[in-house]
Amino acid sequence: MRVLTAAVAMVVGFSLSPAFTLAPSAVAAAPGETIAAAARKVVKLYGAGGVRGLEAYQSGILVSPDGRIVTVMSTVLDADEVTCVLDDGRRYPATLVGVDPRRELAVLSIGGEDLPAFVLDEADPVPLGTRILALSNLFGVAVGDERVSAQHGVIAGLVPLEARRGAYEAPYRGDVYILDCTTNNPGSPGGALVDWRGRLVGMLGKELRATSTGVWLNYALPVAEVARGASEIVSGAVSQPASAAVVAFDPAAIGVVFVPDVLDKTPPFIESTRVGSAAAKAGLVPDDLVVAVNGRAVSSRSAVREAVGRLGNGDPVRLTVIRGGAIVECDLGPKPPAAGTP
Repeated sequence: MRVLTAAVAMVVGFSLSPAFTLAPSAVAAAPGETIAAAARKVVKLYGAGGVRGLEAYQSGILVSPDGRIVTVMSTVLDADEVTCVLDDGRRYPATLVGVDPRRELAVLSIGGEDLPAFVLDEADPVPLGTRILALSNLFGVAVGDERVSAQHGVIAGLVPLEARRGAYEAPYRGDVYILDCTTNNPGSPGGALVDWRGRLVGMLGKELRATSTGVWLNYALPVAEVARGASEIVSGAVSQPASAAVVAFDPAAIGVVFVPDVLDKTPPFIESTRVGSAAAKAGLVPDDLVVAVNGRAVSSRSAVREAVGRLGNGDPVRLTVIRGGAIVECDLGPKPPAAGTP
């Protein structure tokens, strides 16, 4: 089954420049040909989730012939095994290369060869009014060799992202494209935004609401930001996941109490800190979301325990948290020598 969908939504809460006009279309292939070529470079990802509000699937973008993939950082990736399904139905296990907590970007790798892939570059933003196609596995309708869905529209704005989902505020404050097609759907995050020539111009973002209006946002991270984030992850400028087995550390030893697990991979929100503890003295407060330990990205309670467990007794413990939409560094002092296991 090959699916082509189209939707248009009113953009609420943003003012557009008076100079806003529809950009003229460049010479391009027929829309069906453009969609077919671009869809071969979009993958379906399956991992953790499966409960209300935590879907177990999303989309990704192939960016190298040997199987490097960019996607959004989410709970879907917090699984022992993440499965990647290509446009032709081939399935691969995906390995997490690393994440960028600020951009909420992740890089995966599969063992492919000579795969169709987009080129990541730090191109300038495309003009407002540019006609675009948004390709993603929205609502999980593509599970095998079905083609991902395609929505068409235009870029309606380029604005700083100020968004949240529930109590969670998005840490990224750079510019994003606001789209006039409804891409804020389960399964859409990590999908490709292309122009009508098939050139990659952005990556579809997570399901978020505008902070000021509460309206669900249809937005995409510009390709230049995706390229910079992916480059930093691959080069090691941001933390890489470790595979070595370690003895998990009990966060209670430093005074941290996390929100109870809904799943094994529940994000590490702090519920409270113990009076007089290292966590309290470092200024950690309820609703802080821990995103890194000593610069190593974490996205679950178990990941925090393992990351601190990798440290030697007496080593400094530094937690990076998201608080009120800002990234805050907290120094908890040396790791206690009497570290227990949960």
